[in-house]
Amino acid sequence: MKKLKFIHSLKFRLFLIIALVGILPNFALRFGILATYESRAVSNRSIDILSQAKILANQVVTYNYMSDLSMEIINAQLDQVTNIYDGRVMVINSRFQIVKDTYGIDTGKTIISEEVVKSFQGEEISKYDSDSRYIELAVPLKNVDTQESLGVMLVSVSTDSIMMNYDYLKKNVQIIEMVNAVIVIAFALFCARRLVRPFKKMTKSLEEIQAENEEEELMISDYTETEAISDAFNEMLGRMRGIDDSRQEFVSNVSHELKTPLTSMKVLADSLLGQEDVPVELYKDFMGDIAEEIERENKIINDLLSLVKMDKAAGELNISVVNVNELLEMIMKRLRPIAEKQNVELVLESFRPVSAEVDEVKLSLAFNNLVENAIKYNKKDGWVHVSLNADHKYFFVRVEDSGIGIPEEALEHVYERFFRADKSHSREIGGTGLGLAITRNAVLMHRGAIKAHSKEGEGTVFTVRIPLNYIGGIA
Repeated sequence: MKKLKFIHSLKFRLFLIIALVGILPNFALRFGILATYESRAVSNRSIDILSQAKILANQVVTYNYMSDLSMEIINAQLDQVTNIYDGRVMVINSRFQIVKDTYGIDTGKTIISEEVVKSFQGEEISKYDSDSRYIELAVPLKNVDTQESLGVMLVSVSTDSIMMNYDYLKKNVQIIEMVNAVIVIAFALFCARRLVRPFKKMTKSLEEIQAENEEEELMISDYTETEAISDAFNEMLGRMRGIDDSRQEFVSNVSHELKTPLTSMKVLADSLLGQEDVPVELYKDFMGDIAEEIERENKIINDLLSLVKMDKAAGELNISVVNVNELLEMIMKRLRPIAEKQNVELVLESFRPVSAEVDEVKLSLAFNNLVENAIKYNKKDGWVHVSLNADHKYFFVRVEDSGIGIPEEALEHVYERFFRADKSHSREIGGTGLGLAITRNAVLMHRGAIKAHSKEGEGTVFTVRIPLNYIGGIA
């Protein structure tokens, strides 16, 4: 199979196409020329002989040759036609007897054939026998005045000379054809190599990009197609580099976020182990700190697991018809104790009843993160306003708060994993930097959209748009 692999190569196919385009017309031309030559040569010879036979037939009738077969002038002309055309002439009388045979073989014999009979009836017969290679003509001998049929002149002419010329022409055409085939094959090989050269350059460039310089871009502009492939590859390479950078940053952030609580716990544990007769109060205080760090670690791990599950099960939604009003009321009820603890007013406003085809668990997690963030990152005596509305196609959830806001330069990064606009405040309230990433994933899985508007120190507004009817497949 490896030996036959070249058959599937573009180079071989280009070579084959060019070679066939160059050679096949030669075969067609050769057969056309030879066939045309043979039919044309035979036709011309037949016309020429028929013309001579008609002249000779007129003389036979005019000189009354049928009554005097010894007439020298007619015999001489009959012999002349025989010699010139390498043929045979027979004169047949009205009783179907051969009265003159230039070969002298069948004189006096009777001949009855289809051609002779038809010629007696006044027809001029011309027939070519390609197997025996001769032309046969039958010309009626008629009295000019009375139109009486006196007999028939039968002329048989060999086409050996025509076939000799045909064979000579065929041999020369074959030689020309072979020379042309060699030239075409060489040209096809040259063109095939030339045409696939940009693809070899592309392969070499790809190998160099892979092995040496990953920052280098591919640009082969020999053809429109190679330029399009180069652009598509560079776009894909850019995305892959972005994904790789995100992956490295994500791994680094995960390592840092998981390592920090572990480091704190180790320091606290070492402090306890390094002291003797530790007071119960200090022991409880340190163990409380360790418990907080464990809780923080547990929250990071749970959020990471939620993200991984969403990435892995993208499109694997448990869709059902959900009452979105009741879903939001349940979330508000769950978060109201946290809001009361921080003295934040929590309000839900529903403009109309809304039922939609969604994954209740994932969407509940998304809305819970938005409302919980609005509470946690709020000011004292602040407020959080959640509203629900819908049109004929989408439903809209708006979460607005009077909190600390998000800097304008940080707005485009808020959905990145482990990103925190205010890192110190996030750590104080136990934020992992994964909540908005989880929210965005859940919204996108529902073919929805999420937007954020914020002014630092004045508050933030998140608007979520979700289709009322779930549309499966790739958006």
